[in-house]
Amino acid sequence: MTENTNTQEHGTRPFTPSLFLTIHASDAGALIDYCTEVLGFVVAARHDDGDRVAHAELLWPEGTGGFMLGSYRKDGPWSRPPGSAGAYVVTADVDALYQRVLDHGAEIVMPLTDMDYGSREFAVRDPEGNLWSFGTYAGQPLPG
Repeated sequence: MTENTNTQEHGTRPFTPSLFLTIHASDAGALIDYCTEVLGFVVAARHDDGDRVAHAELLWPEGTGGFMLGSYRKDGPWSRPPGSAGAYVVTADVDALYQRVLDHGAEIVMPLTDMDYGSREFAVRDPEGNLWSFGTYAGQPLPG
């Protein structure tokens, strides 16, 4: 079990995500390895139950978000089929990240592209089938 290390500084406040994507995986351990080694996420917490991952939290090192995942259980109350998620992740150095995923032989769904709305982005499919898009578009600020 990995202890929660969610105390690093982000700007002048502690790094505390307030929104998490949730994913179930047929092989959650392998997906954790892929997401850390290939995509660059950081494990903040991992709780195993025998050969299953009961709960894990992976954070994106450039922002205040991440995702939670665990081993798929068909009968679970919050269960969704593995490979059914999609996410967009903001990165400051999309070119370096793209090279990283190429170097690891990731399945490229969309090559690095300059979009007409000003973003530079690419997309990959992880071994479970989930889609991950990475780009420079940071979204709109909170209205008001």
